[in-house]
Amino acid sequence: MFSPFERMVAFRYLRPRRQEGFVSVIAIFSLLGIMLGVATLIIVMSVMNGFRAELLGRILGLNGHISVYAQGNGGLGDYAKIEDEIAKNGNVVLTVPVVEGQVMASKNGRASGAIVRGMRPEDVKKRETIADNIVFGSLDDFKGEDTVIMGARLAMKLGVGVGDTVNLISPKGNVTAFGSVPRVRGYTVAGLFDIGMYEYDSGFIFMPLEAAQVYFRLPEKITHFEVMLEDIGALDDTMEELLTSLSGQSLRLVNWQQSNAGFFNALQVERNVMFLILTLIILVAAFNIISGMVMLVKDKGRDIAILRTMGATRQSIMKVFFLAGASIGVLGTISGLIIGVLFCLNIENIRQFIQSLTGTDLFNAEIYFLSQLPADMDVSEVVMVCIMSLTLSFLATVYPAWRASRLDPVEALRYE
Repeated sequence: MFSPFERMVAFRYLRPRRQEGFVSVIAIFSLLGIMLGVATLIIVMSVMNGFRAELLGRILGLNGHISVYAQGNGGLGDYAKIEDEIAKNGNVVLTVPVVEGQVMASKNGRASGAIVRGMRPEDVKKRETIADNIVFGSLDDFKGEDTVIMGARLAMKLGVGVGDTVNLISPKGNVTAFGSVPRVRGYTVAGLFDIGMYEYDSGFIFMPLEAAQVYFRLPEKITHFEVMLEDIGALDDTMEELLTSLSGQSLRLVNWQQSNAGFFNALQVERNVMFLILTLIILVAAFNIISGMVMLVKDKGRDIAILRTMGATRQSIMKVFFLAGASIGVLGTISGLIIGVLFCLNIENIRQFIQSLTGTDLFNAEIYFLSQLPADMDVSEVVMVCIMSLTLSFLATVYPAWRASRLDPVEALRYE
């Protein structure tokens, strides 16, 4: 595609002499701009992907793909029959009856709001998000009428540990002659979990299902089912099938997309906006290539004229300047790709290092929900960023190269 002569001249023009130093400075800044633009795009897109994947994994780890509620507020009775009907669906892998309610957890004068979920011990063990993240205690002790497991951050707030007793206060109190009195009961902490998501680690308590039914006064009833699917891609079809099979019941089905729609839509909008903004960095660098190449063509007018008189064709001259400009884009893209990939692979270590130098928390779990900075590189997105960068770089060199090929040797040498 390029002859040895064209490559030699093009790379020679990328190493200008002292009097041409300003053109070299523009080329260097163009290369740096493309490099930083590509690296930043890869890093930001990977972090956004990782953030979404981590949140989705943790949300679906504690909540089902589909939640089945009663139409009223009285709870679901005869839930074993409904559970069997849901389990008949071929895409359903796990159906978990749940009793859920809000409480105030307190200990030694400290108090914090929390959500209590009553689940069967065997169902809790099947939830890998919980079972694999027990940091203190054991799920083997999660049984009986007076045991709970709770988030490690919530335990830290209350100052409790494994074996301690935590008091749970229900807002729905006992009605007496003197008014409503809050129901208070103490439970032994059998274990602490830390799944890495602040919202759950600081606000969730799990209780055996039968104990929760007694505490929330729902004898032989549950508040809802959490349904886990084998193929999440068939979510809509599975919901239609369940609605058909459960048509005789007064039930309401809500999938995870509906219950978290606002949150994930906001993430998607932010991701798209960040992509657009950071693409402008590459675009500005491409304009720098145009200005640098236009100045190079103007500076090399006499050289172009001499090459033309020695037999170089218009096409050859165009290839020389196209190769000179495109080389900046290629080098910048490759450098940005390497920096972006290395940064993503070591992003948590880099964050810890910067935090140790500055003494500030760069990724507060209370704000960003997660305790670690995630990065999930999508190969297709990385390739797309590189192709976009190369395309803009190549397009930026077309006009200056065309201008160089149209230069008239007579006009260029007239005043020399």
